[in-house]
Amino acid sequence: MKVDGKHYRSIWRERDGWSVGAIDQRRLPHEFVVAKLTSCEDAAVAIRDMLVRGAPLIGATAAYGMALAMREDSSDAGLKRAYDTLVVARPTAINLKWALDEMREALAPVDPVERAEAAYARADEIVEQDVEINRGIAGNGLALIEAIAARKKPGETVNVLTHCNAGWLATVDWGTATAPIYLAHERGINIHVWVDETRPRNQGASLTAWELGHHGVPHTVIPDNTGGHLMQHGMVDLAIVGTDRVAANGDVCNKIGTYLKALAAHDNNVPFYVALPSPTIDFAVNDGIKDIPIEQRSGTEVTDMTGRTADGRLETVRIVPEGSPVANYAFDVTPARLVTGLITERGVLKPDRASLAAAFPERIARS
Repeated sequence: MKVDGKHYRSIWRERDGWSVGAIDQRRLPHEFVVAKLTSCEDAAVAIRDMLVRGAPLIGATAAYGMALAMREDSSDAGLKRAYDTLVVARPTAINLKWALDEMREALAPVDPVERAEAAYARADEIVEQDVEINRGIAGNGLALIEAIAARKKPGETVNVLTHCNAGWLATVDWGTATAPIYLAHERGINIHVWVDETRPRNQGASLTAWELGHHGVPHTVIPDNTGGHLMQHGMVDLAIVGTDRVAANGDVCNKIGTYLKALAAHDNNVPFYVALPSPTIDFAVNDGIKDIPIEQRSGTEVTDMTGRTADGRLETVRIVPEGSPVANYAFDVTPARLVTGLITERGVLKPDRASLAAAFPERIARS
């Protein structure tokens, strides 16, 4: 996608052919900084510390992490060590394990002498596959936006609400939830996005707003608790969110607060869609509420906030009283019954096992 007219991806191979460049998302929106990853441990830290984040991008980073590891030690022991190092970096997003399984399967039969080259080639394929998947999501989601626009008066705005960041920064390019929005904008549809701030890490306010603004898409940042009010007053035409894991029964795990938006949408007859690439489906999990592990992150994400002061300095301040306990559940699960449809690269699906299995039988075979 574009940053002030220049095309960027969130991750790429550098000109030296082996190191990996990635946008450091911890520094946005105040600073645009590119980090350089030169080892498997660099990739693991980038995932764990959220230099990169978003399920598809985590998977792509893990794939390049395996390639970096093979450059250092391409033995069977090195392959196992790299897999074990990366697979524990983040627990909830299934794309991490999916990408590592893909890499291990591709590299295990390869002679260690040739593994590094093979690893980079397979990682590049995973990256390009993510871009193509998200293009498919864009086209299938666009039809939903076009249908709403067709029911409105000429030039009237289509209002979309989203939560967290499921934009191109969460993928390699295009994004998932934002992919149809970008395509609609490029097709000349008058579209506007309500951007949840998404506490505690503020991925909506700091990342979604940043990328929409730099791409020229009209948007408004709102506090997380505002969505229900907007829906009550007819100011939201549809909600589109991303996901970190979808269970076989259609339950959707996404950034904390998604469940509450789905409840508000259901109560106000607002269509609630989830955009997902197929590697995010986990057919090994039958019940998302019971079986998807929910990551609990550091309490400092809740107690502390970083921003730019009036005189231009970046400062971190504490907003919670000293000594107050903090809980920081990073995700919640939205039951399939609250989901209008799943926007995938193979169409808009019903959120149930039969529809997912029919669309992606190869994913069942690998679960």
